[in-house]
Amino acid sequence: QVQLVEAGGGSVQAGGSLTLSCTASGFTRGDYCIGWFRRAPGKEREGVATVYNRGGTIDYADSAKGRFTISLDNAKSTLYLQMDSLKPEDTAMYYCGLRSTFFCSLSESGYTYWGQGTQVTVSS
Repeated sequence: QVQLVEAGGGSVQAGGSLTLSCTASGFTRGDYCIGWFRRAPGKEREGVATVYNRGGTIDYADSAKGRFTISLDNAKSTLYLQMDSLKPEDTAMYYCGLRSTFFCSLSESGYTYWGQGTQVTVSS
């Protein structure tokens, strides 16, 4: 059984930084795509950044480009999201999602494993 556990959320002021982590267990072999998604109050969950475990292919949402950096430590089965220049609109619950395929997508469709999320709050 795959388990994803997020950590690192918190409250920061606009312009600040946070680093999220997601530790995976139970299924970290073979091809898979893993990524960060977020759900703001009253909105649907949206993709932030994804990475393919074997090729390092990375994709970012437009809102994340230039400010967020996703990285995957395969040895530790841990995914990171370095978030800089945070804005109030980045306030959301951040989730780690995994799909057991080489094809990555910023759409949450196809991601079968999810963590419980970690809250990020950015104040102005």
